[in-house]
Amino acid sequence: MSASYSFDDLKKDVAEGRIDTVLACQVDMQGRLMGKRFHAEYFVESAYHETHSCNYLLATDMEMETVSGYKSTSWEAGYGDYTMKPDLSTLRRIPWLEGTALVLCDVLDHHTHEEVPHSPRAILKKQVKRLEAMGLKAYMASELEFFLFDQSYDDARETGYKDLRLASGYNEDYHIFQTTKEEDVMRAIRNGLQGAGIPVENSKGEASAGQEEINVRYADALTMADRHAIIKNGCKEIAWSRGKAITFLAKWNYAAAGSSSHIHQSLWSADGKTPMFHDSEAKYGMSDMMRSYVAGLLTHASEITYFLAPYINSYKRFMAGTFAPTKAIWSKDNRTAGYRLCGEDTKAIRIECRVGGSDLNPYLAMAALIAAGISGIEQKLELEAPFVGDAYGGKGVREIPKTLRDAAGFMTGSKMLREAFGEDVIDHYTRAAAWEQEEYDRRVTDWEVARGFERA
Repeated sequence: MSASYSFDDLKKDVAEGRIDTVLACQVDMQGRLMGKRFHAEYFVESAYHETHSCNYLLATDMEMETVSGYKSTSWEAGYGDYTMKPDLSTLRRIPWLEGTALVLCDVLDHHTHEEVPHSPRAILKKQVKRLEAMGLKAYMASELEFFLFDQSYDDARETGYKDLRLASGYNEDYHIFQTTKEEDVMRAIRNGLQGAGIPVENSKGEASAGQEEINVRYADALTMADRHAIIKNGCKEIAWSRGKAITFLAKWNYAAAGSSSHIHQSLWSADGKTPMFHDSEAKYGMSDMMRSYVAGLLTHASEITYFLAPYINSYKRFMAGTFAPTKAIWSKDNRTAGYRLCGEDTKAIRIECRVGGSDLNPYLAMAALIAAGISGIEQKLELEAPFVGDAYGGKGVREIPKTLRDAAGFMTGSKMLREAFGEDVIDHYTRAAAWEQEEYDRRVTDWEVARGFERA
């Protein structure tokens, strides 16, 4: 959270004319910020208590289509209101927008004022509370990758997203000279996020032309998810302000590497002082709790994949030899595995989930990982031996689902997820997955036309 910026700080900034706009934002199913721009004086006088939004915001797709088939809302039910309750602990200045502060909101039922169960933030908070009841706290960090283009979003759209100009012409993984050329945008991103109360560690070039990565400091799960949502929105706004475009598509081009959102995770004592994954006397330094947690991730790997890869495009990323995994196995410091052990034999020991793409919703992804891990702990699951070698060539080992249709089926039929998230929540996201598949199945793609126009 942004502990360095309080509501009293905001009131002072408003009174002295430094802040005139407050963004009150909820997070939608796609992980995007949705909300209102308040005149700051009105916000500090009244709207900080609550505001309202149409409940279709948690029952829509990427195109903001009013999708049928949801139990929670519909045309028949009249698309009523949800209450947006600002969480003032998330309040922060937004340095890249003039005179602007931002606050994230919980989404509440308009009548009962209870949290809406299928809202992404509520889903993660529920899993965090389960850990708290066990005397535990999850710490996580997401590594976000994206592609940077030397043209604006409007230009890219007007050309039908063809002939896009990447920020570099060659693989720039760890490349200092090439990333120097991109510093106008990347410095603004690092400094902007830091100024917004998000502690930045670094940025770097990634494994394809024009590909970037931004890394921020490890934090408790809810704080990290909040940061992740703000980072994605901020990166886009900063790039747009400089006439550039950024995409968080998991696989924007067949010839390019995919963009991931690796999630590092570990469990600590409730006070955040004792690393519960570490046992200096155990093999690799992995405690029994960590072994059971990781066993839970693997046992339920297929069931949670939808929340790590929620779109048709997400599954185009899982290609051998691209640093994106194809097997849901664990291994020691091995980037070909879906789950990588990091920090072996140290207090920083953790498991890195490499399955998720940059298109994931952080709240849903982290909630699913925690739920699977808790299941492993509660059942005292035994951890299989680590995979050794090139996992892409592994035979007879657990595969990552190859399509959205497959992943959605595993999610829908998951007893673990239904017990952890609730029946209605899983049914809600089952409908979201089905709609994504239905929309794709009826569309004609450029690939089909080029392949068959003359030769069919």
